[in-house]
Amino acid sequence: MSTNVLINEPSSPIPFGRRLLAHVRILRLDHCIKQIFILPGIVLAIAITGRHMDREFVANVLMGMLAATLISSSNYVLNEMLDAPFDRLHPTKCSRPAAEGLVHLGWGYAQWIAMMVLGLALASTISLGFLLSAAGLWVMGCLYNIPPIRTKDIPYIDVLSESINNPLRFCLGWYMVTALVLPPASLLVAYWMLGAYFMVLKRFSEHRQINDPAVAAGYRKSFLFYNQESLLSSAIFYAVTSMLFLGAFIMRYRIELILTFPMIALLMSIYFKLAFGYESSVQNPEKLYREPRLMSFLALTIAAFVLLLFVDVPWLGETFVKSQR
Repeated sequence: MSTNVLINEPSSPIPFGRRLLAHVRILRLDHCIKQIFILPGIVLAIAITGRHMDREFVANVLMGMLAATLISSSNYVLNEMLDAPFDRLHPTKCSRPAAEGLVHLGWGYAQWIAMMVLGLALASTISLGFLLSAAGLWVMGCLYNIPPIRTKDIPYIDVLSESINNPLRFCLGWYMVTALVLPPASLLVAYWMLGAYFMVLKRFSEHRQINDPAVAAGYRKSFLFYNQESLLSSAIFYAVTSMLFLGAFIMRYRIELILTFPMIALLMSIYFKLAFGYESSVQNPEKLYREPRLMSFLALTIAAFVLLLFVDVPWLGETFVKSQR
């Protein structure tokens, strides 16, 4: 991989403490909030398999969450270093440690590999399915960031390749619970497309904030192709496709979940509106906790979803009965 202009070293020596802090920051531990995408895999696997929360289950969840965090941090380290010259063109990302020249290249690559090795070592203690999902998460981080493939520079593929981390995280949660049953394919596709919906709105918000085609293209090559209209059009595609496959899952596995559709639709519309704000939290999902309306409704939606996984509503089965031929 090319390493030219990755790190712009300051002319004066960097104090060791400041350098060390920079290398802690590029782990992006504040992004651990994204591991919330693992929880649906855990909950749905419990609902479908009837797994009890015994000591082994708790150990698998704790070990699995740590492994997922290590793999994610490995990807963030790589992203931070390879994106440094582009982040300097972004109004807020220019303050990232690598963009400011605070990251030592050798140390950074050592971090990248060490976090991956440790994460996969922990993953191997849980199950083969969990190990393969964790390895897939790390490989997708490489494909997303490393030239010449670098999928983040390819229009539409950038969104699809990054959002596939969502079904991979779902699988991590699933395989913490069971290694005997495969996760439903319809739900994995729905989860992937929902992630793509969130990701393309992040792209839209970034593009709208920069508001200068030349600067936008310098920051992210895919912006040479994108405009705000194409980004919003693809957001509609991802939203509709996600709900189609979620509906397929619900009709086959748990009809009660159909009652959550209005809540999910409203949640997606709230997120859509947030994308139009200046320096929107949509650009930094780890900061979405600052959006009380979104967080409150998300908590309500999750509570309803979990409740309907375990509480039967008999009249729904009678209303949405399968046609007989």
